[in-house]
Amino acid sequence: MTPEDASDDSRWSDLERPPLNANALRRGLLHEGGLWRELEVVRATGSTNSDLVALAAAGKAGEGSVLVAEEQTAGRGRLDRQWTAPARSGLFFSVLLRPVEVPVARWGWLPLLTGVAVATGLARAAGVDTALKWPNDLLVSIGGEERKAGGILAERAGDDAVVIGVGINVTLRAGELPVPAAGSLALAGAVSTDRDPLLRAVLRALEEWYGRWREAGGDPAVSGLQETYAAGCATLGRTVRAELPGDRSITGEAVAVDGDGRLVIATAAGVQEPVGAGDIVHVRPV
Repeated sequence: MTPEDASDDSRWSDLERPPLNANALRRGLLHEGGLWRELEVVRATGSTNSDLVALAAAGKAGEGSVLVAEEQTAGRGRLDRQWTAPARSGLFFSVLLRPVEVPVARWGWLPLLTGVAVATGLARAAGVDTALKWPNDLLVSIGGEERKAGGILAERAGDDAVVIGVGINVTLRAGELPVPAAGSLALAGAVSTDRDPLLRAVLRALEEWYGRWREAGGDPAVSGLQETYAAGCATLGRTVRAELPGDRSITGEAVAVDGDGRLVIATAAGVQEPVGAGDIVHVRPV
């Protein structure tokens, strides 16, 4: 699918959801010596991640490229789950990073780093408390209940790059939620749902954290990433069930995020098992 440029989006289908201002975003984010080098806003596409991976493969996107869509028709989350939302109701974007000076073994921290950056940016610009569910979900509180308002998906783009996609529900109303466990910044009482400053805040926080992590050679402890992620992680200290590849699952207390970004689960058998990939369920107290 060829992305549709946002410039022809002059007739708003929902006046409460104006389109993003691409020129203003570029003025605020692209500057000499900064991380962000290109920023495009398209009206609709299947997946910003797929598009940016393809552009990187064709040599048409370098580090610091940002692709934003007003609507994604085939957005993906982890485990190939679909991510759908009304046009202009959220922030749906992907960035291309090339952390060539960081050992590939530490690249697994990039989704967690992005989660910290998203939470940081939204706290600054939306005034809403968020929490991170390992490894890639953004949680908000609505009526005292945790709801998922965003997610992160990282994909390799060739041998030397990673594309990271972010989806955040901003103005979704209760009747528009795809599932009961979903939420949005508006429903969580955000003081601002203006997507332009929200996107600027998130991308600035991502630039800040990525620079700090890269300067530390990807070391999560030296960069402060490991400690900051743990402080904002709602999964730690909870009883969880990890659904693992091969139809295996383990249940126990999530006690730490280790140096490789894995979730460490202490089971009833007294074993601490690190989980690097899997679906994590927060088990409700009985």
